[in-house]
Amino acid sequence: MISELQARYDARKSFYGKAQVETLNGKVNLYSYNTLVATVCDGVLSLTCDWNYSLTTRRHVNEFVKQMGVEEQFTDIKKRW
Repeated sequence: MISELQARYDARKSFYGKAQVETLNGKVNLYSYNTLVATVCDGVLSLTCDWNYSLTTRRHVNEFVKQMGVEEQFTDIKKRW
């Protein structure tokens, strides 16, 4: 199932279809501008090299990790990046 990422925590009202969330076989994937940038599987966050591509993509990732409840993992990953 694919749906648009809703802006719940971001100041913007919408991401205007630029961020999509795909739920497939227990994994939740985030696509920003049709590019896979993040995955959560069994509560574990994984980022692709493209997660930091642009300010807008970072906003999408920030929203996604908040909605998925993996902010602490995201903070740890960013420190190592």
